[in-house]
Amino acid sequence: MFVVRRSHHNPILVPDKDHYWEAFAAFNMSVIKAGKIFYGVYRAISATDKLHTPERVSIIGIGKSKDARHFSEREPFIIPEEEWEKYGCEDPRITYFEGNYYIFYTALSKYPFEASGIKVAVAVSKDLKKIKERHLVTPFNAKAMTLFPERIGGKITVILSVNTDMPPSKIAIAQMDKIEDLWNPKFWEEWYKDIDKHVLDFKRSPYDHIEIGAPPVATSHGWLLIYSHIQNYFQGSNLDRIFGVEAVLLDINNPLKIFGQTRGPLFSPRESYELLGHVSDVVFPTGAIVKKGILFIYYGAADMTTCMAHVNLEDLMGTMRPETSSRWYFKRSEKNPIIIPDKQHSWEAKATFNPAVLRIRDTTHILYRTLSDDNTSFIGYASSRDGINIDERLPEPIYSPREDFESKKIAGGNSGCEDPRLTKIGKVIYMCYTAFDGIGPPRVAITSITEKNFLAKNWQWKKPILITPAGFDDKDTCIFPEKTKNQYFILHRVGNELCGDYLKSLNFEKDSVKKCIRIIGPRINSWDSSKVGISAPPMKTKNGWLLLYHGVSKSHNTYRIGAVLLDLKDPAIVLARTTDPIFEPREIYEKVGVVNNVVFPCGMTLQDGLIYIYYGGADTVVGVATMELDIILKALTRDIKKN
Repeated sequence: MFVVRRSHHNPILVPDKDHYWEAFAAFNMSVIKAGKIFYGVYRAISATDKLHTPERVSIIGIGKSKDARHFSEREPFIIPEEEWEKYGCEDPRITYFEGNYYIFYTALSKYPFEASGIKVAVAVSKDLKKIKERHLVTPFNAKAMTLFPERIGGKITVILSVNTDMPPSKIAIAQMDKIEDLWNPKFWEEWYKDIDKHVLDFKRSPYDHIEIGAPPVATSHGWLLIYSHIQNYFQGSNLDRIFGVEAVLLDINNPLKIFGQTRGPLFSPRESYELLGHVSDVVFPTGAIVKKGILFIYYGAADMTTCMAHVNLEDLMGTMRPETSSRWYFKRSEKNPIIIPDKQHSWEAKATFNPAVLRIRDTTHILYRTLSDDNTSFIGYASSRDGINIDERLPEPIYSPREDFESKKIAGGNSGCEDPRLTKIGKVIYMCYTAFDGIGPPRVAITSITEKNFLAKNWQWKKPILITPAGFDDKDTCIFPEKTKNQYFILHRVGNELCGDYLKSLNFEKDSVKKCIRIIGPRINSWDSSKVGISAPPMKTKNGWLLLYHGVSKSHNTYRIGAVLLDLKDPAIVLARTTDPIFEPREIYEKVGVVNNVVFPCGMTLQDGLIYIYYGGADTVVGVATMELDIILKALTRDIKKN
């Protein structure tokens, strides 16, 4: 798991209307440090010139910065001069190598633009003040070449995107003995004959498109390469096309060997400056630097401006590397599933799932939702001393539908008491659950029981009361275990958003949910793009309230789990939110069942520094998974104030 944060200063580079050569766009910046100064080279698109063909021309600009964020003294750096670049110079990547700065860029030699006129060129500078030489590099269609900053096995090494405008394109590695081979057509002709020997494939689907992003970053675990990954780019997929920024880790001694890879985007278009522009819904990475353990990524937004995002390098690498990734995600118990339907009990014959839990003294009490053969939901009980192995499971439900608002109205349809969440406040245990009669929108009911009766298994629950408004699909609810602002905070879900409200008391005949204070909602182009809701009730930590939530993807309708950190004094304030999911369906019991591709926790506990989550798998069985609390909190709290 990791948290990617966009800079609060975004966009950090915008077109300058007073500079004709960058009046329309200033984007796709690559950054390098020389002494105490950061230099950024970027693509600049000019103002319209109706007497010129094309009316706008791309050149490479350069700017200076002391903080790698505010770039000034911007001026033209690489201007079309040669026949092979006469119609524009685009998308630079800069590397310092053996005494010179090499700026690779896309050279356009034909207009209207076509594949045979789109190739890679390189400009060489000693001091980043002037260009001392420039060369056409590839004799074939290619883009996005970048140079590794040091020799690998004694070889000069580049990585590039080949046939980008003649799909399917390929990502490939080229190695040579001398720098002049970079612009030697004979070298490339021989290399191209055996191109398949040099290819790296990062795609997860044949419909995806990938392109090199930033120059590789050397780390202690390998070469970190940030690249553009476009989901569903090619025809044949009926899913949305999504531009994303991803990362791959290559062997430090053999860059053709992949050591690790992100499972999804570091980020996708979401902010207004990414969604609207010259080319809408685009984020495209071209630069990356590391400062004090933070990876800063520079990217073009909507082919209009330059923006910046950052992520903690330790969290990113821990998530990507196979040797460590199991610690950065929830790990399933080998005993899973720990509770399965019991055909001998009609009330839990079809499914046992979505469990609430409480850890009291040395026992984990598990209250799980069941589904009978006629699709009625009850709540059953099991317990475990070690949190994994079931020591006791009762043969009868401990809570059954008893009010009109949760009693079946349509024979065979779903109804009953669904998805419990437990909160212990003082000596009373409160249970929120979804009450459904099969007709009206589901509403949240709340009941309670004394801790004494609960532990004695004397199931004397109070009469349930509906606490969410009528006429709204409102569910996924819990109460915080202590007061904030001298009130009780309650989380619930209205539609596809996670909301909150403050209640003055726990007298639910007087106080009920009346507000939807938005906490988080779906994130477009992300794994939680369709809807979100709470998982387990939050856990108090010194850094804030840790809340796990479930998110559903628009494209795949898959339930996954993320985490947010809420402010201790005002839990309606979100301090951080994980970028990637920290748990998702992988096993057959999570992928196939009453509802496929679902992991749905309703309870979590803390034991010996480990968070235990108890979840429903495919709406059919109960599983348990664990993760170190320290790793979650560090990822959520790192660099909160850095931007």
